[in-house]
Parts: sequence; structure tokens; C-alpha cells
Amino acid sequence: MPASRITGPDTRDRLASLTGLRFWAALVVVLYHLSRQTGKLPWISDVTWYGRTGVTFFFVLSGFVLAWTYDGKTVPAAVFLWRRFARIWPLMAVSIAASVAAWRVLGTDVSLKGVVATLGLVNSWIPGSGYRAGGNPAAWSLSDEAWFYLIFPLLLTLPLLRSPRGRTWCAVALCIAPVAIWASGSLFSDPALRYWALDYFPPSRTLQFVLGVVAGLAVKRGWRPPVGLPVAIVLVVAAHIALVPWSREVPDGLWYSPYSASQLLMAPLFVLLVAAAASADLKGRRTGFSGPWSIRLGHWSFAWYLFHEIVIRSLIGWLGRPDTQIGIVKIWLLALAISLAVAAAAYHWVEHPLERVLRRAGPGGARRAGPGRPPETGSGGTAVPSAASTALPGSEGKSAQ
Repeated sequence: MPASRITGPDTRDRLASLTGLRFWAALVVVLYHLSRQTGKLPWISDVTWYGRTGVTFFFVLSGFVLAWTYDGKTVPAAVFLWRRFARIWPLMAVSIAASVAAWRVLGTDVSLKGVVATLGLVNSWIPGSGYRAGGNPAAWSLSDEAWFYLIFPLLLTLPLLRSPRGRTWCAVALCIAPVAIWASGSLFSDPALRYWALDYFPPSRTLQFVLGVVAGLAVKRGWRPPVGLPVAIVLVVAAHIALVPWSREVPDGLWYSPYSASQLLMAPLFVLLVAAAASADLKGRRTGFSGPWSIRLGHWSFAWYLFHEIVIRSLIGWLGRPDTQIGIVKIWLLALAISLAVAAAAYHWVEHPLERVLRRAGPGGARRAGPGRPPETGSGGTAVPSAASTALPGSEGKSAQ
């Protein structure tokens, strides 16, 4: 941490469309796991076969929202980090307990080292699937988020990010560098090590977060993306459709498959999407992502991200892996309905109450105990500013993390 204070909010900015977008990013991740674990459905599975890009979206969103929220204000670094901890750790711990319980009921061994590493938010730093899957497999992204939170105060002190020209050069570099990271996959003879180094290792994912920070600072200071929200949505959807023929020609086990490329190379498109949605909100335009239900679903998205795979795994263990299209549809519908209901309950009864308790008990809690706290971000969950009164996976409140 560079200094004892970092930028932070004193009012609650509302970029409600970013909260709504969180739900759709989480949905893409859920459909990815449904397709890979239960069986494919026509069209939907093809487009979401690499739905782990939803995590890339959350990393970009996290950087954008933190930069937007904290630029130009001061908050002690200890307060910032405690708020981040209160935002992501309690629900993650509960999800780990649920995941371990599900594994034990299914008769699957659980790595104690993996559970401890996940609870310590360091599991993504360690190669080996036992560490990533230990506890809750979805929680790996929170290890990356924790790293992002640690470096965020440093990023805001960089002179390069204080001028439009500096931010432009940073953005160009951050769009080009992932291509080199992806190409470095050709140097790995072990596919498992390559997956970890390119897809999970926090430094490999840091560029996505930093790109979000650059975009958040730029939009906060007046920059607007060259395309509107409809075009940005079309570009994101088209990029996922373009992965379909690529995936049919190149197996995931090869370094030049879309498996890692989709996650590493999508960040610029997600920056356009987030910046376009934020710009639309700032202009008071309707986006389709800022309605009451969109906001509500966006709030549930962090819990949905953490619990959906547990539900899918439990349903397969109970009903078996389906071998017909009707069976696949049945599992899909059950998993979507149950996991979303669990997410709603977890948000209202666990995530939000525990975060409020921890915020009040920690640094700065006495000063921010009242309503009207500003929003925050998180992962795979990430929080972002929203129209709700609280902070995916926050800073001051409960919103689009």
C-alpha cells in the first residue's frame, strides 16, 4: 500500500445499468457450467461454451467501478481494504461450507489445503486443481480480486493515469499485452500448468482489472466510448458467436484454442460495453438494464455465481448425468430455478446482513453506519454502483458487484 489514504466516495453515484449487466454476466457463467457438466443444448451451449468470459467481464467491471467510485476522494487504505473484505469474504466462506458439505454427501474427497488456501484468498496463486477446486471451485476468482484490491491504491498514484494521453497509451498497451500472454501458451508443455498460468494466475488477469480502472477514470473525467450501448452489445455477442467455428476446429487442449484466448482477449470489448452502459446512465437514457428487476437480479448475481455450481453438482449427484435432451432440459431448469432461489436467500439473509455487521465493526464503521452508503464492486462476482440502497462481488454500499 503506497499511502495511508486512497480515493473514495462521499456520495452515492448511481450507474444502475452496470448492476443489471452483472446478472447477464453471471448467467453466461452459469450456462457455461450447465453445458460442460450436464450436457449441451442446441445454440445456447454453442454460444456459451466459453462462458467463463463472464469472469473477465467482472474483472473489468471491478476496476471500472472502483476507479469511478474512488477517483478524487480520500478514504484510509485500511478502511478500503476492510470494506472489500466485508464485501466478498463472508458469503464466500458460507459457500465454501456448503460446497464441502455437498462434496462429503456425494462421497468426494476434499482437499483441506485447498479449503484453507481458498479461505485465505490465495488459492489462485498456487498451481494444481486441488487448490482451485478446494472449498468452492467458483471462489478462485476472489483470490484474483483480493490481489486487485491490494494494488488498487498503487494504481491511483501512477502519474501515467492522470492525463488523457497517458490513459490512452495505457489502454493501447493493455489491449495488446494479452495477445502476448496468450501466445506464451505455446511455451508450456503441460496443459494443466498452462491453464493455471494463463487463466487463474492473478498477474495474468491483472491487465483486465487495470484496463477497467483506466476506463473508469476516463469516463469519470469526461471520455465517452466511440460506440453506443447497442453496438457494444452486438460486438460482445458477435465475438462469442465467432468462437463457435473456432472451437469446432481446435480442441481445448491446444494452446491456440479459444479456451484461454476467449478470456484473455475479450477485455477490450467488455470495456466498451461497461463504458457505453455507464455513459447511457449518465445521459439519462433507458438501457433495459436499469429496471427494478434488473437491479434485483444484479444484486443476487454474486451469490448466484458462488452457489450455482454447487447446485449443479448436487443435482447431477442426485439425479445422475442426463443422456437425453429432455433430461438435460430438466436438469437445466431445476438448476437455474434452485440456484437463483438460493442466491436470493443468500443475498438477503447472509451476504447483505453480514457485510453490514462487519463494516460497522471494522475501521470507519462508526462513520458509515447509516443508510445511503455509496456502492462497491466485487467478483464473479463484483459490486458496482446501483440504484439500490446498499453494496458483486463493495465500497460503501451494496450494489453491482
